[in-house]
Amino acid sequence: MELSNMPIHHRLQLLIFSLLSSAVLLHATHPIAAAILRFLTTNLLLNAIISLLTTILIFLHFRLRSHPVFLLNYSCFQPPNHRKCTYQLANDFVLHGGRFTTPEPVKFMRNIYLKSGLGNDTYAPPFMFEKDQTPTMKNAVQEAEEGIFSSVDSVLAKTLILPEEIDVVIVTGGSFSPSPSLASLIVNRYNLRPDVKTYNLSGMGCSSGVISIDLAYRILRGGGRKIKNVLVVVTESITLNWYDGEERSMLVTNCIFRVGCAAAIITNDPSRRSTAKMELQHCLRTHHGADDSAYHAAFQEEDGKGITGVSLTKDLIRVAGLNLRQHIKILAPRVLSLNQLVGYVCSVVSSVMSGGQMKPVVPDFTMAFEHICVHTGGKAVIEQVARVLKFNDSVTEPARMCLNRFGNTSSSLVFYELAYFEAKNRVKKGDKMWMLAFGTGFKVGSLVWKWVNDPETELDNPWNDSIGQYPLKIW
Repeated sequence: MELSNMPIHHRLQLLIFSLLSSAVLLHATHPIAAAILRFLTTNLLLNAIISLLTTILIFLHFRLRSHPVFLLNYSCFQPPNHRKCTYQLANDFVLHGGRFTTPEPVKFMRNIYLKSGLGNDTYAPPFMFEKDQTPTMKNAVQEAEEGIFSSVDSVLAKTLILPEEIDVVIVTGGSFSPSPSLASLIVNRYNLRPDVKTYNLSGMGCSSGVISIDLAYRILRGGGRKIKNVLVVVTESITLNWYDGEERSMLVTNCIFRVGCAAAIITNDPSRRSTAKMELQHCLRTHHGADDSAYHAAFQEEDGKGITGVSLTKDLIRVAGLNLRQHIKILAPRVLSLNQLVGYVCSVVSSVMSGGQMKPVVPDFTMAFEHICVHTGGKAVIEQVARVLKFNDSVTEPARMCLNRFGNTSSSLVFYELAYFEAKNRVKKGDKMWMLAFGTGFKVGSLVWKWVNDPETELDNPWNDSIGQYPLKIW
């Protein structure tokens, strides 16, 4: 039996036995050790106090130590080929049935689409392929079910986790929140235990994938051995989010959001380390909603004609850059090497002493991580992250290629980007990976992973049918 799997009283007995054995050996071989041992054995009260304190410290060490949290495996949903959203399909859709009374919205969306960085292989929701192309609640549920059932079936098969072994279910769907919830949909579909704990997150934006993993991490760290396996489902249904109005800030979402879903098994079971992909080492979430400009940067509301849409303001990119700088001030001390951290702190002090005339040096995060998943929210967002963190094209390549192949899949985007690294055979045991995502509100989230095993070839990697074409020279 491994030491980590021993009951605590067995571990204490083993430790006490080891200490006594060592003392006896030292007593026989070293005069100083013999004198100390005689002193302790002849001072019973002191000996009892030391033994009690030692026992308490050992107990607290094993009781309060953090449990490692692993990504056992994950799966990304890949819709069938007949659901691909080509430029021609998108163009025909906006012209269908007189959706727009004037040509200006159509012209605007065409320009946005052509500059968006999206290719012809992204996926559209099912209703766009029906005859009348009218989004309904039934269509929205269909979109959610297809992605959820496909990805969950796959991740359960890959991890060999049975439904009855799932202790917690976390589902995130940013703007689609039906009743019963999507978490209840999963409990019903997979006949999960009555005592399973479920969490259904909504309204958290594109950062909710990172947020849901952070929640799983905190539950597993605090749940001891009673909770071992968390099923995380990261999805979105864009069917009911199509905007038929004419406000330009709201039309952008029609051009960049696409179908996507991912499922993952997160565990604290130490016996699964040998089959896990990565260990989650750090989580960081910062919320900047106290600032009005950050709060309203991406906002769901009605336009002047009462049509509901999500407005992406011109201030969004500035807000993303500003709040990213605030975020990395907290993240940097956790991940940077000592020499990097000293240089960064000195630059911050110099900036304060100069009254802001000297700007703090941006740490080189490529020295702390072998791989970085940059938020794939759109071309302008990726470029802003690159400017703030001084990333070159090789660092943002996975994000740009993910945007081209799958579009903005909202909360699941970091998993499609993770799959790109695996499909390209770029990761190996010991590598560190940083996942960075933004969300409405305005939120910034980071996950820091370390690969604990070399990845195996995944038959259901969504890049398998196209990875040979990438990277493309598209920007």
